[in-house]
Amino acid sequence: MKKKLFSLVVVFGICCTVVSVSAEAASLKAGEKLFMANCNVCHPHGGNIVNPGKTLHKKDRDAHNVKTAADIMKIMRHPGPGMTTFDEKTIPDKDAKEIAEYVIKTFK
Repeated sequence: MKKKLFSLVVVFGICCTVVSVSAEAASLKAGEKLFMANCNVCHPHGGNIVNPGKTLHKKDRDAHNVKTAADIMKIMRHPGPGMTTFDEKTIPDKDAKEIAEYVIKTFK
C-alpha cells in the first residue's frame, strides 16, 4: 500500500512538473510573439537602436537597476525619452508581464 501511494505521489509530481514546464514554455512563446510585435523594432536581438547604452541584456538591465518583470513593466508604462509609452490599453498587464518575462529569460 505504501509503495503504491509513493508511486502515485511520484507520478503526480512528474505530471505537475510537465504541466508547469509546458505552461512556462507557452508563456515564453506568447511573450516572444508579443515582443516581436511591439518591441523588436527598437530592440532587435535585445539591443537598443535609440540608446545603445540601455539594451535589454542583463548587464545593462543590472546597471540601470532593472532586475524584475515588474521593473520592466514599469518602464513600459512610464519610459524615458525616446521610448514609446505602452499603456494598459495598448498592452494589457498580462501581455506586458509575458513580454517582461521573455526579456529576462532571453537576453542574458
